[in-house]
Amino acid sequence: MEERPAFTVGIEEEYLIVDRETRDLVESPPQEMWEALGEVLGSQVTHEYLKAQVEVGTKVCKNIGEARQDLAGLRRDLSKIVNEHGAAIIASSTHPFANWQHQKTTEDPRYMRLAADYQHVARQLVICGMHVHVGIEDPHVRMDLMNQVRYMLPHLLALSASSPFWDGVNTGLLAYRLVIFQNLPRTGIAPEFVSWGEYERYLEILVEAGLIEDGTKIWWDIRPSSKYPTLEMRVSDVCTRLDDAMTIAALYQCLLSFFYRLKRNNQKWRIYAPSIIEENMWRAQRYGTDGSLVDFGKRELIPMSQLIEEIIELVAQDAIEFNVRDEVRHARTIVSEGTSAHRQIATYEKALAGGASEHEALQSVVDELIEDTLYGISD
Repeated sequence: MEERPAFTVGIEEEYLIVDRETRDLVESPPQEMWEALGEVLGSQVTHEYLKAQVEVGTKVCKNIGEARQDLAGLRRDLSKIVNEHGAAIIASSTHPFANWQHQKTTEDPRYMRLAADYQHVARQLVICGMHVHVGIEDPHVRMDLMNQVRYMLPHLLALSASSPFWDGVNTGLLAYRLVIFQNLPRTGIAPEFVSWGEYERYLEILVEAGLIEDGTKIWWDIRPSSKYPTLEMRVSDVCTRLDDAMTIAALYQCLLSFFYRLKRNNQKWRIYAPSIIEENMWRAQRYGTDGSLVDFGKRELIPMSQLIEEIIELVAQDAIEFNVRDEVRHARTIVSEGTSAHRQIATYEKALAGGASEHEALQSVVDELIEDTLYGISD
């Protein structure tokens, strides 16, 4: 009998660095700031593709509670140090008004190669995401669960939406980030692989042909990590509020556990082609939790509120086992009270109604994001 996966959790989040006076992105944060971050956070903080970005990663956590504590500390300490240099961090997948053409690439060989390879497409990557790693040691199990959980990725995206603005425009989408990101190759819904060996052959072809150096250049919405024995969920926007982030992580962990239980009982969630799942992905980007997704078994649109109730019921046993019932149930709160994208739009419209100019209204959104990034995190 195969050994049950550990289902450990690791979370990576990317943030934007904004100037507290202008609320615009800090195009070149001072070296002193990076040195201070390194002294306090060590290897848990790193540069990202753009100089105006920063990434943090939790340690390998036994459970969601441990991950929450670690991530809260990272946000708090990062914010404190950045603040000392006249800036702030925002956990938002896009900036409300920053001009992407003004941003500077981090002077790192990996990022410089990416900029050289993808040119104009890469220059637009002023976007941030949240990646959740769940420990699944057996690569064959990892691949089987990846095939099944792809179906639920639009649901997770809708709950995490934090990118309604782009380049000073209200896009009309709640999760615009993927519109930019999916201009890169090897993005979107991963294809189905019948075995781990088939995935390895696919990767081998790309590497030997010189198209990529390794699996880190595969940017699907979910992928087997090339660094860790984990299945890495990459579809979600970065959640502005920590509570929302932990709900996304808990749901993902529980869904993988649910699909593993199906596997142990010789059952399987029905596998759908990427082109089918992408129909729901678009709806999640456009409407977020306000809309509906297709139940492809019933072949009809179902409101997100109903779908979330169905997911909560599906993973009830797993939520108890992982002690994440509160985090899973918080998905109802996200649906009823709104995502970060909803709050950003509401702040923008309220400012306009109060007589603010377009730019002033967008600046007020940045102010709201600064505050919301530390929402629920004690000093």
